[in-house]
Amino acid sequence: MGNSKYILALDLGTTGNRAFLFDRNGQVVGKAYRELRQYYPQPGWLEHDPLEIWQATCWVVKTAIEKANINSSEIAALGLTVQRETCLLWNRNTGEPLYRAIVWQDRRTAPECEDLRIQGYAPEIYQRSGLVIDAYFSASKLAWLLKNLPDIDYQNTLAGTIDTWILWKLTTGKVHGTDHSNASRTMLMNLENCQWDETLLDLFQIPINILPIIKPSFGEFGVTDPQIFGTAIPITAILGDQQAALFGHGCCRPGLMKCTYGTGSFLVANTGKDIVRCQNKLLSSVAWSQINQNGNLDVSYALEGSMFTSGACIQWLRDGIKIIKSAAETESMATRVENNGGLYFVPALSGLGAPNWDMSARGSFFGITAGITSEHMVRAVLEAIAYQVKEVIEIIDTVSISPIKILTVDGGACENNFLMQFQADLLEITVERPMMCDTTVQGIAFAAGIAIGFWDNIETLREQRIIERLFEPSKDRNDVQAGFRTWLRAVERSKHWLTPTP
Repeated sequence: MGNSKYILALDLGTTGNRAFLFDRNGQVVGKAYRELRQYYPQPGWLEHDPLEIWQATCWVVKTAIEKANINSSEIAALGLTVQRETCLLWNRNTGEPLYRAIVWQDRRTAPECEDLRIQGYAPEIYQRSGLVIDAYFSASKLAWLLKNLPDIDYQNTLAGTIDTWILWKLTTGKVHGTDHSNASRTMLMNLENCQWDETLLDLFQIPINILPIIKPSFGEFGVTDPQIFGTAIPITAILGDQQAALFGHGCCRPGLMKCTYGTGSFLVANTGKDIVRCQNKLLSSVAWSQINQNGNLDVSYALEGSMFTSGACIQWLRDGIKIIKSAAETESMATRVENNGGLYFVPALSGLGAPNWDMSARGSFFGITAGITSEHMVRAVLEAIAYQVKEVIEIIDTVSISPIKILTVDGGACENNFLMQFQADLLEITVERPMMCDTTVQGIAFAAGIAIGFWDNIETLREQRIIERLFEPSKDRNDVQAGFRTWLRAVERSKHWLTPTP
């Protein structure tokens, strides 16, 4: 591999873009981050500027290289992981987006999804795609763009999720592709044959010629244009962010599971070669794919509980109602009160995801009295993040051969000690927090490196992981269980908020 000493990992998330450089020991030698502007044109709508995502991508890569004090020619490969379901259209000749990217949290297509459900399409969509019909996924978003943008030139229009857009930009238009893990989140890919599904394309009226080619997650996706970073860097792995985190934790065998506490909370369990279904509660997706030694496609699957609003609640406390200045404050504020004061929060700021799947639910506080303080509100928000995870784990336990004994965590909010201890008490199992909480970037770096033989295997890398802290259930766990039952009643009351009464 000559003078290739590093792997570049790109994580293009919902709130911002990150670039990390890893050396052969799996250690970070340089990193950079840039926050993304969030556009809210209407209530329930959320958009990103695709050109800003691209510019931020270039900036974080160049800054990480500068901070590491290395030459770009020393980078062996690049791995790309992205916020899933967010999608856009652009002109193949000019490279100009036709509209801003519609973000996964955006709810504008909820009425169209509800219409399809009423018409009876939900079972077939679930059977074909493994997904519950919801505005969360890309299909209805792309359909909205095609329907609402004037005079679309279909011969020169390309569609894709953020990985497809950035891959196209990195290769200056040479590669219009995606991987199986991201394609499985569009609601347009058949989960069994791992190809675009003609029935679903017809249902959403999306022409196949505007969609990218689906490729194995680990393998050759092309090389970056040398003019961008000064050298041609092979792109050797692409994964959705939650799949990258699963890989980063070394959850490569059936039954292993992780929970990412990011903008949303995502509980993902590896189910191996089996598509495990949990009717209309959890999602079946591709974990990752590769070409095996026999030249055949080898697919690993996952079962996922997607909870839309977790870290986003904390961001709302900071930017929306401004009762905190930073996320770090929430831990001390929550511990300044003995309990939640009878206050419960339902984090349905973008509707409810797993296991409720209610697009019309709205965020709500229940139990407000004159004694409620900002500390109680912060505590109720943190407790709600943990309650959501408990609700999903209870369902996974019903379809799992053996009950979950340990929960491996990552994501920004997992650094909150109050939240992690509350989660351990609530689940009555150990919560394991690694020293490296940026498991998403670690996962995509490992995938890109293993794909080219830079590292031998994920097991060796997993053994090198340092566990920063284990949270064990405490004596408070019985009180916490009672609170969970009350919270479930609050969730029921927040549902169907926008559904007209007959």
